[in-house]
Amino acid sequence: MSKENAELIKRVLDLPNKSFLLFGPRGVGKSTLVKMKLKFSLEINLLKSTDYIALSHNPSLLIEKTKHLKKGDWVFIDEVQKIPSLLDEVHNLYETKKINFALSGSSARKLKRGGANLLAGRALQVHLFPLVYKEFREYSDIKSVVDWGSLPSIIMDKTNRIDTLATYVESYLKQELIEEGLIRKLEPFVRFLKTAGIYNAQILNVENVARESHIGRTSVDKYFDILEDTLIGFRLPAIQLGIKTREIAHPKFYFFDSGVARASAGLIYEDIDNIWRGFSFETIVLNEVKSYNNYNKKFRELYYYKVSGGEEVDLLIEITKKTLSKSQEFLALEIKYSVKWDKRWSSQLTRIMNNSKKIKKAIGIYMGSEILTHDNVLILPFSVFIERLYNGDFF
Repeated sequence: MSKENAELIKRVLDLPNKSFLLFGPRGVGKSTLVKMKLKFSLEINLLKSTDYIALSHNPSLLIEKTKHLKKGDWVFIDEVQKIPSLLDEVHNLYETKKINFALSGSSARKLKRGGANLLAGRALQVHLFPLVYKEFREYSDIKSVVDWGSLPSIIMDKTNRIDTLATYVESYLKQELIEEGLIRKLEPFVRFLKTAGIYNAQILNVENVARESHIGRTSVDKYFDILEDTLIGFRLPAIQLGIKTREIAHPKFYFFDSGVARASAGLIYEDIDNIWRGFSFETIVLNEVKSYNNYNKKFRELYYYKVSGGEEVDLLIEITKKTLSKSQEFLALEIKYSVKWDKRWSSQLTRIMNNSKKIKKAIGIYMGSEILTHDNVLILPFSVFIERLYNGDFF
């Protein structure tokens, strides 16, 4: 994707006006956003071997590189997690010279686990997600995003999207994770990645993934941790409401982008069916909610609910936090990749609402065009749901 194409996209996230750490998976547009929004006096890209080798051997070289800068100048360091010790020098320069730093990275937990100095609260932490509907709607329709995901390079260069996704998985999810020392052997990780991609947006059963990948349970646990550490995926926890005795406790696992999930599963050269599209659509809606939740500093807890062999709620959003005087309350979402709404879906939501005082509202989201109501459930087209979400109608 050319720089000119990337700069056409107006991102929802506003960057802070003081030093910050910008986290997000590789390929979501962190560097492009920083370069569009900030005027910086020095750029250091740790994906470049010259920058990486010099500073990894001697992080204090940063002092030399910034000696000509004055108070208030900006320095941009890309992929800072590759040299966690560099943050000590950043902290020192921030304190002594009052230089502002824009730091991007694809692993917050990698920095924390490495004992890195996260600037003692002096730098704000912000997150960037794949493109959301408000960002991609001028350039792509939701059906295309369901099939191919919403990375900026996919949205703005449809001709090469298959090659782009294949390269993402081959170059980053495989080779770079080995180079960074996160995985030792490529072959078992490739088998794991394919299985994990196939089961995107489904309940995480580590034993099944291990069996189908022909890998030990311990290795599979480690690989899922790596995907979370590098922001490639995340677990959505289950909540137990105490309605039934067989409520599921296992989390679901989602890739950060449905296109990356498809490529990881080895399906970019294959036709996909509506079952896959259903899980992909669910991934997209969850990404929309996560992005809104984060960009607007709502920080509400997200869960799903399921009874073994029975009812399920795709997403529960905390709308009231638990306090000494109030119980935690939720908005329930049912997400369906269908242009027609089946009343059985809303009837299920109503039954769950009637059995739990914690669920105050329920909404159905679908691919149709009509706003409907059934059994006290508001049913919204995807685009209408997004509009109302950003209006603050729900939380």
